[in-house]
Amino acid sequence: MKHANGRVLAAVVAAMALLAMVSCSKNKGTNEESNAAETKAAPVDMSQVGQVQGTVNYDGQKPAAKKIDMSQDPVCAKKGENTVESMMGNATGLQNVFVYVKDGYNGTAQAPSTPVVIDQEGCRYHPHVLGVMAGQTIEIKNNDATTHNIHPTPAADSGNREWNESQGPGAAPLDKNFGRPEVMLPVKCNQHPWMKMYINVAKNPYFAVSDADGKFTIKDLPPGDYTLAAVHETLGEKTQKVHLDPKGSQTVQFSFGGAGGAGQ
Repeated sequence: MKHANGRVLAAVVAAMALLAMVSCSKNKGTNEESNAAETKAAPVDMSQVGQVQGTVNYDGQKPAAKKIDMSQDPVCAKKGENTVESMMGNATGLQNVFVYVKDGYNGTAQAPSTPVVIDQEGCRYHPHVLGVMAGQTIEIKNNDATTHNIHPTPAADSGNREWNESQGPGAAPLDKNFGRPEVMLPVKCNQHPWMKMYINVAKNPYFAVSDADGKFTIKDLPPGDYTLAAVHETLGEKTQKVHLDPKGSQTVQFSFGGAGGAGQ
């Protein structure tokens, strides 16, 4: 009897020890998950922010802009001449290059409540290249007297959803958004095959699109060490390392075409 009681007692003790080990293991996992969830970057100190500005150049002579035949839609044909927008800019500057902080910023940022706008006018998209934060509303308008069909085609592994939606003349704006970062997300129009643009979905607000002179400015960037990337729809990506001091200002240059110039 004593031996039996001893065996029972030993079994109970072993079971309690195992239960305690499992309980500790669960608590440890919960704490790690909780800590990970609670780890957030400190708010940006706006008194210390700076900016990065620069120019995107094209080395050599740009290819001549190709004219677009819009005769399939009389409404579009009446709008006048239209050209392919992939190689825009002045004599040396390269327009429509998306420049953004690719690495180095580990903070969190709230998507702006103000929407960005895509306009369909003259049977083309305005702008041709757009930057937006993940989750930010994109307001899509149709100012043409013809029907358009906007059709974003995100990468299969991006986590963003493909959709296409018709929008007739005078129709109400469409409000859309993309929840995952993605660079150079292509957008087309199913009605007009020449209509193309690119949406860049960023995880932070530190980005810009080069203008007709190839110039860009990224404002309110906290001090730190960053990798900047400049991405063109057909010419690919260039990167540069940048160190920004508190309240500092840095000027960088990216070059595409020819020898490639600055960047990697």
